[in-house]
Amino acid sequence: MTDAAGLIRDSRKIVVKIGSNTLSTEKGQVNYKRLHNLVEQLVSFMDQGKQILIVTSGAGVCGTAAINKWKRKSDMNYKQALCAIGQVELMMAYKELFKEHGRHVGQMLLCNDDFGNQSRNLHIRNTLFTLVDEGVVPIINENDSVTVDEIKIGDNDTLSALTASLWGADLLIILSDIDGVYDKNPKEYPDAKLIEVIRDIDETEATIQIGMTNDFGTGGITTKLSAARIVNKVGIPMAIMNGFKKDIIKGVLEGKEKATVFLPE
Repeated sequence: MTDAAGLIRDSRKIVVKIGSNTLSTEKGQVNYKRLHNLVEQLVSFMDQGKQILIVTSGAGVCGTAAINKWKRKSDMNYKQALCAIGQVELMMAYKELFKEHGRHVGQMLLCNDDFGNQSRNLHIRNTLFTLVDEGVVPIINENDSVTVDEIKIGDNDTLSALTASLWGADLLIILSDIDGVYDKNPKEYPDAKLIEVIRDIDETEATIQIGMTNDFGTGGITTKLSAARIVNKVGIPMAIMNGFKKDIIKGVLEGKEKATVFLPE
């Protein structure tokens, strides 16, 4: 299959990356309404026999919203402390939302060293397989409260790609704040055109205009192209779709919404 709908339909093991932009309101608080809708969609896929793994951002946002302080402090200690606080809030949100559907979640906090170590690789894989085999949804985030530059992945687009590759996923879905990859920034240019299928990432990167990320995210289109390279290299397709839209994954599956798909050679 070369379209997003076909890829979703034919994939059993799906990694879904939910970024800070998708999780946040304009004021930087958790958008529970949007997250609730995303969880409903993922549970419906699980009911169809699909296995779902979530890579989530949002710990820092949740930490700021929870205690309403330190927001303007740039010191790394404060940022990591906010992530430590926010990770609890974030997991509580996922726990309660999946609990409504009788599903359990499990937390895994990873860093770059975990993917470069063969022994840790094996343990991560075994834990992931055990969780999904038992119907539990793994919720993965970077271990931001303890990571330093030397072991930091830096963005969850890359983390989701590394996780999808390690797990042997059939599809990686990255939820963004736009419908996919455009030839230029659609927020600035009304005539921007969506690129629905990408087979040559290098050619695409050379011809499109790269935009900026917003206040709450660490990744823009550049990190998404890098993530696509990682998964395509091991034969896994990737799709970018607009996580701001209600029922977006179902909409893409039903052909009502558009997305960009990256197809491996």
